[in-house]
Amino acid sequence: MSLPVLNWREVLKALAKKGFRPLRQKGSHIMVEDAKGRFVVVPRKDEIERGTLLSILEEAGLTKEEFLKLLD
Repeated sequence: MSLPVLNWREVLKALAKKGFRPLRQKGSHIMVEDAKGRFVVVPRKDEIERGTLLSILEEAGLTKEEFLKLLD
């Protein structure tokens, strides 16, 4: 299953469903953290490329399938 092209708001909304909360923003990047202390950096872009999105999922400890369910 292929990942869609998403904007930064959609990615943050999905990560929030997994317990990630905004920690800080520096320039065009937003750092979020979950309860386990896991940090994920999300670029503030209108279109986050699939490769970048895969890296975000890896940092968040999510599979593609888990992430796609969060988008619903």
